[in-house]
Amino acid sequence: MAEEDSGQEKSEEPTARRIEKAREEGQVPRSKELATTAVLVIGAAGLIAFGPWMADYMNGIARYGFVIEREAVFDTSVLGRHLGASLEDAVYALAPWMILVLIAAIAGPLGIGGWLFSTKAITPKLDRLDPLKGLKRMFSMNSLVELVKAWAKVLVVGAVAWLVLAFFFEESMNLQRKALEPSIKGSVDIILWSVLALCCSTLVIAIADVPWQIYSHTKKLRMSMQEIKDEYKETEGKPEVKAKIRQLQREVAQRRMMADVPDADVVITNPTHYAVALKYSADAMTAPLLLAKGTDQVAQKIQEIAREHNVPRMQAPPLARALYAHGKVGEEIPEGLYVAVAQVLAYVYQMDMFAKGRGPKPERKPDMPIPRDLKINPDGSKA
Repeated sequence: MAEEDSGQEKSEEPTARRIEKAREEGQVPRSKELATTAVLVIGAAGLIAFGPWMADYMNGIARYGFVIEREAVFDTSVLGRHLGASLEDAVYALAPWMILVLIAAIAGPLGIGGWLFSTKAITPKLDRLDPLKGLKRMFSMNSLVELVKAWAKVLVVGAVAWLVLAFFFEESMNLQRKALEPSIKGSVDIILWSVLALCCSTLVIAIADVPWQIYSHTKKLRMSMQEIKDEYKETEGKPEVKAKIRQLQREVAQRRMMADVPDADVVITNPTHYAVALKYSADAMTAPLLLAKGTDQVAQKIQEIAREHNVPRMQAPPLARALYAHGKVGEEIPEGLYVAVAQVLAYVYQMDMFAKGRGPKPERKPDMPIPRDLKINPDGSKA
C-alpha cells in the first residue's frame, strides 16, 4: 500500500497544515535575488544620500591624521589617542549608511516568506551527503533556472552598463577640462549614479525570481489525495476516537444536567419513557427553564433523583413528549407551551399548599393545551 501511495501523482494544492508544518521545519519561499537587490539598491541610494556628508567627515579625518605637532610624534600615548579619535570619527561617519544597509539586509529576505526562526532548518541532514541526490539536484529544473538567472544577470547588467556609459560619456569627457576639485566631484557623482543604475538593473531579475520561488515552493509541497486523506485522519482523529470523545462529552453533559435536577420545581413524565425537569422563578425568569430531559434510562434516573430530593413529579405524556422534542437543556421552554406549563406549575403549587394544610385540594388536573405544531406522537413522530 505504501508503494502505491508513493506512486500517486501529487497534483493537489498543499493544505494549511502542510504549509504550517513546512514552515516549522524552516521551509518557506525565499528569493536570494530579492535580498541581494535590496542590499545593492538601498546601499547605492544611501551612498548618494549620505555620500557628501561622509566625504566631509573622511576629509576631516585625513586632515587630522596628517596634521600633528612635532613633539607629539615622539609620544606614543598621543599617537594612540590620535588613532582612537580617528576611528571614532570614521565609525560616526559610516554609521548611518551601515545601519541603512543592515536594515536592507534584514528586510530583504523577509520580502517573501516573512520572519522565521527554526532550529530544524540548521539541523544536519545526512541525505544531503548522498552523491546520487547531489547529482540529481545538479541537473534539476531548479539548477536550470539558476543557470538562466545567472546568464540573465550578465546580459541585463551588461546592457545597462553600456547604456550608462553612453549616457555619461560626453559628461565624462568634459571632466578633463575642469579644475581638479570640480573634476573629482563630477567623477564621484557619475560613479555613484552609475552604480545605482547598475544595482537597479537587478530588479528585473528579482521581479521575475519572486513568483518563481513561490511557485517552486508550492509545487514542492503539493500532495496526493492519499496524503490529504491521511492528514485529515491525523488532524481530525480516527472515527472510533471521535465517537469515544463524543460519548465522553455526552456523559459529562449528562452528569452536569443531573446535578441540576434537585433544583427543579417539577418533573413532568410520560411516565416511564420521558422525563423533563423544569424550574421557574417569577423574580429572575421570564419563562420556565428546562433543566434536564431524557428518555428511558435517563428518564428513570431523573425521576429517581427527583424522588430523593422531594421534587414534585407529574404524569403528562403529551406535554412531556412536546417538551422533550422542542425544548433545549439550559434554555427557556418554547413559547407555545407557556400555557400548559403554567397550568402544571399552578397545579403543583396548589398540591403543595394542600399538603401543608394551607389550601383546598385541586378538583382535577389541568387540561394542558398543546398547539398542533408542537404535538408529538408516542412513537416520536410529529402529530
